[in-house]
Amino acid sequence: MPINADAAGSEFGPTEAYWTSKDCLLYAIGVGAGLDELAFTTENTSGVDQLVLPTFPCVAMAAERIRSSEGGNFFAALGTFNFAMLVHGEQGVTLHKPLPTDAEFLSTGKVTGVYDKGSGAVIASESLATDKATGEPLFTLRQSVFIRGEGGFGGERGPAAVKLDFDRPADHVVTYHTRLDQALIYRLSGDRNPLHSDPSFAKMGGFDTPILHGLCSFGFTGRALLHTVCEGDPARFVSMDGRFSKPVFPGDALTVSIWIEGDRALFRTERAPGEVVIDSGVCVFTD
Repeated sequence: MPINADAAGSEFGPTEAYWTSKDCLLYAIGVGAGLDELAFTTENTSGVDQLVLPTFPCVAMAAERIRSSEGGNFFAALGTFNFAMLVHGEQGVTLHKPLPTDAEFLSTGKVTGVYDKGSGAVIASESLATDKATGEPLFTLRQSVFIRGEGGFGGERGPAAVKLDFDRPADHVVTYHTRLDQALIYRLSGDRNPLHSDPSFAKMGGFDTPILHGLCSFGFTGRALLHTVCEGDPARFVSMDGRFSKPVFPGDALTVSIWIEGDRALFRTERAPGEVVIDSGVCVFTD
């Protein structure tokens, strides 16, 4: 069965899951945090309280941390397809409160759109996570995936991405270097897709070598935003959205350019000058 073009509106969950302090630490290391970010990479540094990176919700629903799930799941509504042809299209996260280092939560979601891009299909979804004990919202996730070869079914093309076109230099430019084994570290947070680790599987997907997880690049970018526009304070970080435009390979340098417009930071990330890998970026923050 091909992609289900009528999946829009399908709901999934509730799913019960959890995370621990250790999960937050491992994620931080997976997106490049280190000795100069001990609040995110240690839990027992004298005089330093552990904090959680704002992009951590992107891995909070890892399969190994799910306790129970009802009402189906995101992929069950889509039909069948070759997972080697799936790449991340867009990602967004909104934080409703600073994230605790340990949490038990419930997540509900729905497919918000199925779009025909000709060469492939875009599937958009949104989910809300709430604290299991209090019912208070923790975070909202938005994402879309692009499945190559599944287009041409005659559906709508979907909304256009935000265009960044500036006539002034960026207010901030931050460059981080990924490790050659970055994907092997990041995958331990829950995304075990062999596209990022198995050379033979990567070749099936059309790549000479395994690529870095799009959400790993997203996490690197989120760190740059956190430390520039929020002065390292996750409580000031409200939301972040971006579109993945090209793959990143482990070992690449990532340069994040940031333009401030009021309480928004518009951004793009490049793996080489002029080669944009995350575009149409918008981060909302507070003073």
